[in-house]
Amino acid sequence: MRLTSEQQDEVMTQRGAVRPTRRATVPALEEILYEPLPVLDHGFIRVIDYMGDDAAIVQAARVSYGRGTRKVSEDRGLINYLMRHRHTTPFEMCEIKYHVKLPIFVARQWIRHRMANVNEYSARYSILDNEFYLPAPEHVAAQATTNRQGREQALEGAAAQRVLDLLRGDAERAYAGYALLLNEDAAGAPIDPSRPRLARELARINLSLNFYTQWYWKTDLHNLMHFLSLRADPHAQYEIRAYAEAMLGTLARWVPMTHAAFLEYRMNAALISATGLAVIRRLIAGEKVKQQESGLSAREWRELIAVLDSAVG
Repeated sequence: MRLTSEQQDEVMTQRGAVRPTRRATVPALEEILYEPLPVLDHGFIRVIDYMGDDAAIVQAARVSYGRGTRKVSEDRGLINYLMRHRHTTPFEMCEIKYHVKLPIFVARQWIRHRMANVNEYSARYSILDNEFYLPAPEHVAAQATTNRQGREQALEGAAAQRVLDLLRGDAERAYAGYALLLNEDAAGAPIDPSRPRLARELARINLSLNFYTQWYWKTDLHNLMHFLSLRADPHAQYEIRAYAEAMLGTLARWVPMTHAAFLEYRMNAALISATGLAVIRRLIAGEKVKQQESGLSAREWRELIAVLDSAVG
């Protein structure tokens, strides 16, 4: 992760400022407020701001004035109940804002989650940095044969190196062409006055999807957990999963009781269809069940067996 000296100074200034407030704050999240948490080779997430905590969820559910004489165990029990029964509105009372630096292809996946306020770095207005994502060798993998949107075994040796060399070479050539089209230095002055400067909004189209962009992303806690339930899942693409896992860490700091309930009832739980439950009842009764006569598709059958295998260890 590369930060300019100006960006580092800005982070230190933000982290050094102290502001008195009457609203709820969370010491564990305050510890990392504004701090860039590295993701991938040049990316990061930063918590920029937040509103609410576990108590705010309980307060919204009870529509009460404050904590009163309630016990922590009672708050935990209520949050577990809300999560277990998918009563989502109280979780919408908490919000969080992230600053994210991520490859463009990850951003295009991420933006499909239409439940946040987003403001992205403008390559029409500013020049993109010469930073592009290259996967680590262990993540250079072949196309999966059973999943059209996944990867399978990692490539090795010369095959993996060819991929990395091609990705690096293409990105370096793309940025060299971008710089040539822009024809301007960091101060905005022309490098070669004899050549025209192409508009930034056009020069950017030469860049590949592995270049980094940045955005501010603000969402409520309910929608954040929905995002994480999909993108921190083992089936998600590794690159976006890396961001989701880093965000899970911030969730644990921010709302620890909600984080625990989220892991218990969402991330580490299983949703079984009515047909799947019928199959489980037959298996418990000692019946031998085959996929062809189970009522489940081949994919549903594989998913059910995977859940049962994980349940028995």
